[in-house]
Amino acid sequence: MGAAAEQTIEDLLRTEAPQVLGALVRRFSRFDIAEDAVQEALLVASRRWPVEGIPVGPRSWLIRVAYRRMIDMVRSEQSARRREEEAGLADPAVLDPSAPEPGVMDQDDSLLLLLLCCHPTLSPTSQVALTLRAVGGLTTGEIAHAYGSAESSMGTRISRAKQRLKESGARFVPPDPAELPARLEAVMQVLYLIFNEGYTATAGRRLERVELTEEAIRITRMLSSARPDDAEVAGLLALMLLAQSRRTARTGDEAELILLEDQDRSAWDQELIAEGVTLIESAWKQREVGPYQLQAAIAAVHAQAPTADETDWPQIAGLYLWLERLTPTSPISLSRVVAVSKAYGAQRGLALLDDLERTYRFSENPLTRQRELSVRAHLLESVGDRPGAQAAYRAAAELTENEAEQRYLQGRAAAIQPDEPAR
Repeated sequence: MGAAAEQTIEDLLRTEAPQVLGALVRRFSRFDIAEDAVQEALLVASRRWPVEGIPVGPRSWLIRVAYRRMIDMVRSEQSARRREEEAGLADPAVLDPSAPEPGVMDQDDSLLLLLLCCHPTLSPTSQVALTLRAVGGLTTGEIAHAYGSAESSMGTRISRAKQRLKESGARFVPPDPAELPARLEAVMQVLYLIFNEGYTATAGRRLERVELTEEAIRITRMLSSARPDDAEVAGLLALMLLAQSRRTARTGDEAELILLEDQDRSAWDQELIAEGVTLIESAWKQREVGPYQLQAAIAAVHAQAPTADETDWPQIAGLYLWLERLTPTSPISLSRVVAVSKAYGAQRGLALLDDLERTYRFSENPLTRQRELSVRAHLLESVGDRPGAQAAYRAAAELTENEAEQRYLQGRAAAIQPDEPAR
Protein backbone atom coordinates (compact mmCIF):
# COMPACT_ATOMS: atom_id res chain seq x y z
CA MET A 1 0.00 0.00 0.00
CA GLY A 2 1.35 3.40 -0.99
CA ALA A 3 1.94 6.39 1.27
CA ALA A 4 -1.14 8.16 -0.12
CA ALA A 5 -3.40 5.22 0.75
CA GLU A 6 -1.90 4.98 4.24
CA GLN A 7 -2.53 8.68 4.73
CA THR A 8 -6.13 8.20 3.58
CA ILE A 9 -6.61 5.49 6.20
CA GLU A 10 -4.98 7.60 8.87
CA ASP A 11 -7.20 10.58 8.04
CA LEU A 12 -10.30 8.38 7.99
CA LEU A 13 -9.51 6.86 11.39
CA ARG A 14 -8.89 10.31 12.86
CA THR A 15 -12.20 11.59 11.50
CA GLU A 16 -14.22 8.56 12.60
CA ALA A 17 -12.70 8.19 16.09
CA PRO A 18 -14.92 10.76 17.84
CA GLN A 19 -18.04 9.38 16.16
CA VAL A 20 -17.24 5.82 17.26
CA LEU A 21 -16.46 7.02 20.77
CA GLY A 22 -19.72 8.96 20.86
CA ALA A 23 -21.71 5.86 19.86
CA LEU A 24 -20.16 3.78 22.66
CA VAL A 25 -20.44 6.43 25.36
CA ARG A 26 -24.04 7.02 24.37
CA ARG A 27 -24.69 3.26 24.66
CA PHE A 28 -22.77 2.45 27.85
CA SER A 29 -22.43 5.85 29.60
CA ARG A 30 -18.81 4.95 30.42
CA PHE A 31 -16.33 7.34 28.85
CA ASP A 32 -13.33 5.83 30.62
CA ILE A 33 -13.40 2.33 29.17
CA ALA A 34 -15.20 3.34 25.96
CA GLU A 35 -12.20 5.47 25.06
CA ASP A 36 -9.87 2.48 25.58
CA ALA A 37 -12.14 0.26 23.47
CA VAL A 38 -12.09 2.79 20.62
CA GLN A 39 -8.30 3.05 20.75
CA GLU A 40 -8.05 -0.72 20.41
CA ALA A 41 -10.50 -0.74 17.49
CA LEU A 42 -8.43 1.93 15.75
CA LEU A 43 -5.32 -0.16 16.31
CA VAL A 44 -6.97 -3.23 14.77
CA ALA A 45 -8.10 -1.15 11.79
CA SER A 46 -4.64 0.35 11.29
CA ARG A 47 -3.22 -3.16 11.02
CA ARG A 48 -5.93 -4.80 8.90
CA TRP A 49 -7.16 -2.12 6.51
CA PRO A 50 -3.81 -1.60 4.71
CA VAL A 51 -3.85 -5.34 3.96
CA GLU A 52 -7.55 -6.10 3.49
CA GLY A 53 -8.68 -2.74 2.21
CA ILE A 54 -11.08 -0.22 3.73
CA PRO A 55 -14.39 -1.98 4.50
CA VAL A 56 -17.73 -0.79 3.21
CA GLY A 57 -19.10 1.35 6.04
CA PRO A 58 -15.87 1.95 7.97
CA ARG A 59 -17.67 3.64 10.84
CA SER A 60 -19.99 0.68 11.46
CA TRP A 61 -16.95 -1.65 11.20
CA LEU A 62 -15.15 0.35 13.89
CA ILE A 63 -18.21 0.55 16.11
CA ARG A 64 -18.71 -3.20 15.87
CA VAL A 65 -15.10 -3.99 16.84
CA ALA A 66 -15.05 -1.39 19.62
CA TYR A 67 -18.43 -2.57 20.91
CA ARG A 68 -17.22 -6.15 21.30
CA ARG A 69 -14.05 -4.99 23.02
CA MET A 70 -16.13 -2.81 25.31
CA ILE A 71 -18.21 -5.77 26.41
CA ASP A 72 -15.02 -7.73 27.13
CA MET A 73 -13.75 -4.83 29.21
CA VAL A 74 -16.98 -4.48 31.17
CA ARG A 75 -16.98 -8.20 31.94
CA SER A 76 -13.35 -8.11 33.01
CA GLU A 77 -14.02 -5.17 35.25
CA GLN A 78 -17.04 -6.91 36.76
CA SER A 79 -14.95 -9.83 37.91
CA ALA A 80 -12.70 -7.48 39.85
CA ARG A 81 -15.16 -4.96 41.21
CA ARG A 82 -18.48 -5.93 42.63
CA ARG A 83 -19.96 -2.50 42.38
CA GLU A 84 -19.26 -2.26 38.68
CA GLU A 85 -20.57 -5.81 38.31
CA GLU A 86 -23.93 -4.78 39.68
CA ALA A 87 -24.06 -1.78 37.41
CA GLY A 88 -22.87 -3.74 34.41
CA LEU A 89 -25.35 -6.58 34.88
CA ALA A 90 -28.13 -4.05 34.58
CA ASP A 91 -27.05 -3.52 30.99
CA PRO A 92 -28.82 -5.94 28.68
CA ALA A 93 -25.89 -5.83 26.26
CA VAL A 94 -23.69 -7.50 28.87
CA LEU A 95 -26.31 -10.07 29.86
CA ASP A 96 -26.89 -10.98 26.25
CA PRO A 97 -23.92 -10.35 23.93
CA SER A 98 -26.09 -11.37 20.97
CA ALA A 99 -28.29 -8.34 21.55
CA PRO A 100 -28.29 -5.80 18.69
CA GLU A 101 -25.14 -3.71 18.52
CA PRO A 102 -25.38 0.06 18.56
CA GLY A 103 -26.42 1.46 15.23
CA VAL A 104 -24.51 4.00 13.19
CA MET A 105 -25.96 7.40 14.02
CA ASP A 106 -25.79 10.30 11.61
CA GLN A 107 -25.40 12.92 14.30
CA ASP A 108 -21.96 14.34 14.95
CA ASP A 109 -20.94 13.72 18.58
CA SER A 110 -17.77 15.77 18.37
CA LEU A 111 -19.15 18.79 20.21
CA LEU A 112 -20.55 16.67 23.04
CA LEU A 113 -17.17 14.97 23.37
CA LEU A 114 -15.45 18.36 23.43
CA LEU A 115 -17.73 19.52 26.21
CA LEU A 116 -17.15 16.29 28.13
CA CYS A 117 -13.36 16.52 27.76
CA CYS A 118 -13.48 20.10 29.07
CA HIS A 119 -15.35 19.09 32.22
CA PRO A 120 -14.64 21.57 35.03
CA THR A 121 -13.27 18.85 37.33
CA LEU A 122 -10.26 18.41 35.03
CA SER A 123 -7.13 20.55 34.99
CA PRO A 124 -6.45 22.54 31.78
CA THR A 125 -3.57 20.21 30.90
CA SER A 126 -5.79 17.15 31.29
CA GLN A 127 -8.53 18.84 29.27
CA VAL A 128 -6.09 19.43 26.43
CA ALA A 129 -4.69 15.89 26.53
CA LEU A 130 -8.12 14.29 26.65
CA THR A 131 -9.42 16.51 23.83
CA LEU A 132 -6.48 15.60 21.60
CA ARG A 133 -6.99 11.92 22.33
CA ALA A 134 -10.80 11.64 22.18
CA VAL A 135 -11.72 14.33 19.64
CA GLY A 136 -8.50 14.86 17.72
CA GLY A 137 -7.77 11.16 17.38
CA LEU A 138 -4.09 11.57 18.31
CA THR A 139 -2.43 8.59 19.92
CA THR A 140 -0.95 8.79 23.40
CA GLY A 141 2.51 8.70 21.81
CA GLU A 142 1.70 11.63 19.51
CA ILE A 143 0.34 13.70 22.41
CA ALA A 144 3.38 12.86 24.55
CA HIS A 145 5.69 13.85 21.68
CA ALA A 146 3.84 17.13 21.24
CA TYR A 147 4.40 17.95 24.90
CA GLY A 148 7.93 16.58 25.09
CA SER A 149 6.98 14.10 27.80
CA ALA A 150 7.29 10.34 28.09
CA GLU A 151 4.49 8.28 26.60
CA SER A 152 4.02 6.43 29.89
CA SER A 153 3.61 9.74 31.78
CA MET A 154 1.05 11.01 29.29
CA GLY A 155 -0.77 7.68 29.42
CA THR A 156 -0.99 7.99 33.21
CA ARG A 157 -2.29 11.55 32.92
CA ILE A 158 -5.01 10.51 30.47
CA SER A 159 -6.00 7.53 32.62
CA ARG A 160 -6.32 9.74 35.68
CA ALA A 161 -8.41 12.24 33.73
CA LYS A 162 -10.79 9.50 32.64
CA GLN A 163 -11.00 8.19 36.19
CA ARG A 164 -11.80 11.67 37.45
CA LEU A 165 -14.59 11.98 34.89
CA LYS A 166 -16.01 8.70 36.10
CA GLU A 167 -15.81 9.70 39.77
CA SER A 168 -17.46 13.05 39.04
CA GLY A 169 -20.41 11.33 37.39
CA ALA A 170 -19.90 13.27 34.15
CA ARG A 171 -22.50 12.23 31.60
CA PHE A 172 -22.57 12.27 27.83
CA VAL A 173 -25.35 14.81 27.59
CA PRO A 174 -25.45 18.49 26.66
CA PRO A 175 -24.66 20.71 29.68
CA ASP A 176 -27.45 22.55 31.40
CA PRO A 177 -28.22 25.75 29.42
CA ALA A 178 -27.08 27.84 32.38
CA GLU A 179 -23.75 25.99 32.41
CA LEU A 180 -23.17 26.04 28.63
CA PRO A 181 -21.49 29.48 28.31
CA ALA A 182 -18.82 28.58 30.88
CA ARG A 183 -18.25 25.17 29.30
CA LEU A 184 -17.95 26.73 25.85
CA GLU A 185 -15.45 29.20 27.21
CA ALA A 186 -13.38 26.28 28.54
CA VAL A 187 -13.64 24.54 25.16
CA MET A 188 -12.33 27.63 23.37
CA GLN A 189 -9.53 28.06 25.91
CA VAL A 190 -8.46 24.45 25.40
CA LEU A 191 -8.50 24.80 21.61
CA TYR A 192 -6.47 28.02 21.80
CA LEU A 193 -3.99 26.38 24.20
CA ILE A 194 -3.54 23.53 21.73
CA PHE A 195 -3.02 26.00 18.89
CA ASN A 196 -0.54 28.14 20.83
CA GLU A 197 1.52 25.14 21.91
CA GLY A 198 1.71 24.17 18.26
CA TYR A 199 2.45 27.72 17.05
CA THR A 200 5.40 28.24 19.39
CA ALA A 201 6.43 25.01 21.05
CA THR A 202 7.42 25.20 24.69
CA ALA A 203 10.52 23.10 24.04
CA GLY A 204 12.36 21.27 21.31
CA ARG A 205 14.38 22.04 18.19
CA ARG A 206 11.46 23.22 16.06
CA LEU A 207 9.75 26.55 16.54
CA GLU A 208 6.34 24.98 15.98
CA ARG A 209 4.45 21.70 16.04
CA VAL A 210 2.35 21.70 12.92
CA GLU A 211 0.33 18.65 13.94
CA LEU A 212 -1.07 20.60 16.89
CA THR A 213 -1.94 23.81 15.01
CA GLU A 214 -3.66 21.85 12.25
CA GLU A 215 -5.57 19.74 14.76
CA ALA A 216 -6.71 22.81 16.70
CA ILE A 217 -7.96 24.42 13.48
CA ARG A 218 -9.76 21.23 12.42
CA ILE A 219 -11.58 20.89 15.74
CA THR A 220 -12.39 24.61 15.86
CA ARG A 221 -13.92 24.31 12.39
CA MET A 222 -16.18 21.59 13.79
CA LEU A 223 -17.14 23.84 16.70
CA SER A 224 -17.82 26.70 14.30
CA SER A 225 -20.08 24.48 12.19
CA ALA A 226 -22.02 23.49 15.32
CA ARG A 227 -22.27 27.12 16.55
CA PRO A 228 -22.45 29.18 13.31
CA ASP A 229 -23.95 32.23 15.04
CA ASP A 230 -21.40 32.39 17.87
CA ALA A 231 -19.24 35.46 17.18
CA GLU A 232 -16.48 34.43 19.61
CA VAL A 233 -16.14 30.98 18.04
CA ALA A 234 -15.87 32.69 14.64
CA GLY A 235 -13.29 35.05 16.12
CA LEU A 236 -11.26 32.15 17.48
CA LEU A 237 -11.26 30.38 14.11
CA ALA A 238 -10.35 33.62 12.31
CA LEU A 239 -7.49 34.21 14.75
CA MET A 240 -6.06 30.75 14.15
CA LEU A 241 -6.37 31.00 10.36
CA LEU A 242 -4.72 34.43 10.21
CA ALA A 243 -1.84 33.30 12.42
CA GLN A 244 -1.44 30.07 10.50
CA SER A 245 -1.28 32.00 7.21
CA ARG A 246 2.23 33.17 8.20
CA ARG A 247 3.53 29.70 9.06
CA THR A 248 5.96 29.11 6.22
CA ALA A 249 7.44 32.62 6.52
CA ARG A 250 8.19 32.36 10.25
CA THR A 251 11.36 30.29 9.86
CA GLY A 252 14.25 30.28 7.39
CA ASP A 253 16.11 27.50 5.61
CA GLU A 254 17.99 26.63 8.80
CA ALA A 255 14.80 26.66 10.89
CA GLU A 256 15.84 30.01 12.31
CA LEU A 257 13.16 32.34 13.71
CA ILE A 258 12.17 35.26 11.45
CA LEU A 259 10.37 38.16 13.12
CA LEU A 260 7.08 39.44 11.69
CA GLU A 261 8.62 42.62 10.27
CA ASP A 262 11.33 40.64 8.47
CA GLN A 263 9.06 37.99 6.94
CA ASP A 264 8.54 37.55 3.18
CA ARG A 265 4.87 38.53 2.93
CA SER A 266 4.54 36.97 -0.51
CA ALA A 267 4.89 33.61 1.28
CA TRP A 268 1.83 34.21 3.44
CA ASP A 269 -1.14 31.98 2.60
CA GLN A 270 -3.64 34.30 0.92
CA GLU A 271 -6.50 31.78 1.05
CA LEU A 272 -6.25 31.50 4.83
CA ILE A 273 -6.01 35.29 5.10
CA ALA A 274 -9.13 35.78 2.96
CA GLU A 275 -11.08 33.22 4.99
CA GLY A 276 -9.94 34.69 8.30
CA VAL A 277 -10.72 38.27 7.28
CA THR A 278 -14.18 37.28 6.03
CA LEU A 279 -14.90 35.47 9.29
CA ILE A 280 -13.84 38.34 11.54
CA GLU A 281 -15.63 40.98 9.48
CA SER A 282 -18.85 38.95 9.67
CA ALA A 283 -18.47 38.35 13.43
CA TRP A 284 -17.65 42.03 14.05
CA LYS A 285 -21.03 43.05 12.65
CA GLN A 286 -22.79 41.27 15.52
CA ARG A 287 -21.50 43.98 17.87
CA GLU A 288 -20.76 41.49 20.65
CA VAL A 289 -17.02 41.91 20.70
CA GLY A 290 -15.02 39.44 22.80
CA PRO A 291 -11.31 38.67 23.33
CA TYR A 292 -10.92 36.28 20.41
CA GLN A 293 -12.56 38.70 17.98
CA LEU A 294 -10.24 41.48 19.13
CA GLN A 295 -7.16 39.32 18.68
CA ALA A 296 -8.41 38.24 15.26
CA ALA A 297 -8.94 41.90 14.33
CA ILE A 298 -5.33 42.63 15.30
CA ALA A 299 -4.13 39.69 13.22
CA ALA A 300 -6.24 40.96 10.29
CA VAL A 301 -4.58 44.40 10.45
CA HIS A 302 -1.17 42.70 10.19
CA ALA A 303 -2.34 40.43 7.38
CA GLN A 304 -3.69 43.31 5.30
CA ALA A 305 -0.63 45.57 5.61
CA PRO A 306 1.27 45.54 2.28
CA THR A 307 4.62 45.94 4.08
CA ALA A 308 5.81 45.97 7.67
CA ASP A 309 6.37 49.75 7.48
CA GLU A 310 2.79 50.31 6.31
CA THR A 311 1.26 48.48 9.30
CA ASP A 312 -1.36 50.56 11.10
CA TRP A 313 0.32 50.33 14.53
CA PRO A 314 -1.82 53.06 16.18
CA GLN A 315 -4.91 51.02 15.34
CA ILE A 316 -3.27 47.86 16.72
CA ALA A 317 -2.25 49.70 19.91
CA GLY A 318 -5.86 50.87 20.32
CA LEU A 319 -7.20 47.33 19.83
CA TYR A 320 -4.73 46.02 22.41
CA LEU A 321 -5.87 48.66 24.90
CA TRP A 322 -9.47 47.52 24.35
CA LEU A 323 -8.39 43.88 24.73
CA GLU A 324 -6.43 44.65 27.90
CA ARG A 325 -9.47 46.29 29.49
CA LEU A 326 -11.60 43.29 28.53
CA THR A 327 -9.03 40.66 29.52
CA PRO A 328 -6.41 42.18 31.84
CA THR A 329 -3.70 39.54 31.64
CA SER A 330 0.07 39.98 31.68
CA PRO A 331 0.69 38.47 28.19
CA ILE A 332 -1.80 40.89 26.63
CA SER A 333 -0.28 43.86 28.48
CA LEU A 334 3.14 42.89 27.16
CA SER A 335 1.76 42.73 23.63
CA ARG A 336 0.36 46.24 24.09
CA VAL A 337 3.83 47.44 25.05
CA VAL A 338 5.15 46.17 21.72
CA ALA A 339 2.29 47.81 19.80
CA VAL A 340 2.79 51.15 21.59
CA SER A 341 6.53 51.11 20.91
CA LYS A 342 5.90 50.46 17.21
CA ALA A 343 3.26 53.16 17.01
CA TYR A 344 4.86 55.89 19.14
CA GLY A 345 8.52 54.98 19.55
CA ALA A 346 10.71 52.69 21.65
CA GLN A 347 11.24 55.27 24.41
CA ARG A 348 7.50 55.45 25.06
CA GLY A 349 7.25 51.66 24.90
CA LEU A 350 10.04 51.32 27.45
CA ALA A 351 8.32 53.77 29.80
CA LEU A 352 5.06 51.81 29.51
CA LEU A 353 6.92 48.55 30.15
CA ASP A 354 8.48 49.96 33.34
CA ASP A 355 5.11 51.28 34.48
CA LEU A 356 3.31 47.97 33.86
CA GLU A 357 6.18 46.00 35.42
CA ARG A 358 5.56 47.83 38.70
CA THR A 359 1.89 46.83 38.55
CA TYR A 360 1.95 43.32 37.09
CA ARG A 361 5.47 42.09 37.95
CA PHE A 362 6.02 40.45 34.56
CA SER A 363 9.54 39.47 35.59
CA GLU A 364 8.18 37.37 38.48
CA ASN A 365 5.43 35.64 36.51
CA PRO A 366 6.48 32.30 34.92
CA LEU A 367 4.12 33.04 32.02
CA THR A 368 5.75 36.36 31.13
CA ARG A 369 9.23 36.33 32.66
CA GLN A 370 11.01 35.22 29.49
CA ARG A 371 8.97 37.37 27.10
CA GLU A 372 9.40 40.47 29.29
CA LEU A 373 13.16 40.12 28.93
CA SER A 374 12.87 39.61 25.18
CA VAL A 375 10.66 42.68 24.72
CA ARG A 376 12.91 44.75 26.98
CA ALA A 377 16.00 43.65 25.04
CA HIS A 378 14.53 44.84 21.74
CA LEU A 379 13.45 48.17 23.25
CA LEU A 380 16.83 48.76 24.91
CA GLU A 381 18.59 48.03 21.63
CA SER A 382 16.29 50.48 19.83
CA VAL A 383 17.08 53.31 22.27
CA GLY A 384 20.82 52.64 22.08
CA ASP A 385 21.41 50.89 25.41
CA ARG A 386 23.54 48.15 23.88
CA PRO A 387 24.99 46.63 27.13
CA GLY A 388 21.50 46.48 28.63
CA ALA A 389 20.07 44.93 25.48
CA GLN A 390 22.83 42.35 25.28
CA ALA A 391 22.30 41.28 28.88
CA ALA A 392 18.53 41.06 28.43
CA TYR A 393 18.84 39.00 25.21
CA ARG A 394 21.12 36.53 26.97
CA ALA A 395 18.88 36.30 30.03
CA ALA A 396 15.84 35.71 27.80
CA ALA A 397 17.69 32.96 25.89
CA GLU A 398 18.46 31.17 29.15
CA LEU A 399 14.79 31.05 30.07
CA THR A 400 13.42 29.38 26.92
CA GLU A 401 13.68 25.68 26.10
CA ASN A 402 12.73 26.24 22.47
CA GLU A 403 15.98 25.95 20.55
CA ALA A 404 14.87 28.15 17.63
CA GLU A 405 14.12 30.97 20.07
CA GLN A 406 17.39 30.36 21.91
CA ARG A 407 19.40 30.61 18.68
CA TYR A 408 17.60 33.82 17.69
CA LEU A 409 18.13 35.54 21.06
CA GLN A 410 21.75 34.43 21.38
CA GLY A 411 22.36 35.64 17.83
CA ARG A 412 20.94 39.08 18.62
CA ALA A 413 23.13 39.34 21.71
CA ALA A 414 26.23 38.28 19.78
CA ALA A 415 25.50 40.74 16.94
CA ILE A 416 25.55 43.79 19.23
CA GLN A 417 28.85 45.68 18.90
CA PRO A 418 29.98 48.45 21.27
CA ASP A 419 30.19 51.01 18.47
CA GLU A 420 27.12 49.80 16.62
CA PRO A 421 24.62 52.60 15.96
CA ALA A 422 21.21 52.24 17.51
CA ARG A 423 18.53 50.66 15.28
